[in-house]
Amino acid sequence: MTTPRSPFTGELAHDSAVLRDAAAECDRTLHELGPVAERDADRAARAERAHRAVRTLRRAFLRRHVSAVYRRATDDLRDSPRLTDLAAAATARFPGLLPEPARLAADAAVVQAHKEGWEIDQGIFFHAVFADPVAGEHLLDAMRRPTLTAAVLLPEYEATGRVTLPAVTLTRSGHTATLTMTNVHCLNAEDNQHVADMETAVDLVLLDPRSKVGVVRGGEMTHPRYRGKRVFSAGINLAELHGGKISYLEFLLGRETGYIAKILRGLSDDGDDWPPAPRTKPWVAAVDTFAIGGGAQLLLVFDRVIAAADSYFSLPAAQEGIVPGAGNLRLGRAATSRVSREVILWGRKIRATEPDARYIFDSVVEPGELDTEIARAAEQLDADAVIANKHMIVTAEESQDAFRRYMSEFALHQALRLYGQDVLAKVSRFGAAAKPEVGARR
Repeated sequence: MTTPRSPFTGELAHDSAVLRDAAAECDRTLHELGPVAERDADRAARAERAHRAVRTLRRAFLRRHVSAVYRRATDDLRDSPRLTDLAAAATARFPGLLPEPARLAADAAVVQAHKEGWEIDQGIFFHAVFADPVAGEHLLDAMRRPTLTAAVLLPEYEATGRVTLPAVTLTRSGHTATLTMTNVHCLNAEDNQHVADMETAVDLVLLDPRSKVGVVRGGEMTHPRYRGKRVFSAGINLAELHGGKISYLEFLLGRETGYIAKILRGLSDDGDDWPPAPRTKPWVAAVDTFAIGGGAQLLLVFDRVIAAADSYFSLPAAQEGIVPGAGNLRLGRAATSRVSREVILWGRKIRATEPDARYIFDSVVEPGELDTEIARAAEQLDADAVIANKHMIVTAEESQDAFRRYMSEFALHQALRLYGQDVLAKVSRFGAAAKPEVGARR
């Protein structure tokens, strides 16, 4: 069998033109085939062939030119755009490399099963960017810069010690800053707003000189089944995923490279200050009732995890068909490779009182004792040497380079999983009529 000859020569201008023309031809074909929801089996197969052809070219183009693409999109590394802005800059400079804004907007208006699947094309792009050591490190550093929203709110937080966001409330008492997750109607299920608010709140804690220790806890629920009880997190909101409302860039990639990375590593350092000081702080998680999926992933980056004796954690993403963020990277290190496989591949739920819970929960107390245990942990971590030692522990356990390489694979395979037939079939159960507690799983 003869391997098809590549249309690329290695010359950037020529190869860009080839890719642009191929993408335009794909777009014409898709337009002729009509909306995804109206395609029969034959038209769906034709659409898949058109996508496959141009995606093959996009991967081949990026293998040759990702470094040049990234440098042009960032003004030779002088700019530090976040994920969405980087994608927009690359689209403007290299037509056909990524889907145009109009196509992304059209997809955003329909349910997941009726989307064209442009997240896969974004996944191809970010797979290549994260795989490149220079581009990937630069992008991860850009994502750990403080957000503009946090910069605007910082004076208010410094003055009052309180900021209320749609999904998170931040309060400071003494040196302890507490982030209370308040997506209470859906058991703190994660959506785009939740991710944005968590990053804003984490930034404020890291920027505020009076906040020495961060605490994350779930608020009291309004849902009838758990009314008046605190819940840590039910993971990704599957009703939102079914509705096509979960952003690939801002949620699925931005969550890992944004606020979770900031809890683990702190804010990125420009490297100009002397003496150098890590821009990180210690964090405590307090788990009430359960930490499911994304909530369980979150625990893996905290410096101290306290759990109520009646709580549990689980990572059911494999059963739902998706990849549990960076849980695959971190759970085996926190526990063992066997426990990691049991939880992620087998769907094991671990209760706080089980022996294996020690791998995740540092302290397990009766529900009524959580406040006291949180205060004790915050006091213990409010010490001068904690920040430097946390920085060195994280450096030893998970270098940003290791995380970069993981994110390269995650960017591609999570995008593909979003359109797996098993995923689409499962999330279709979580439409508008789904019960909130059922529609909130990761």
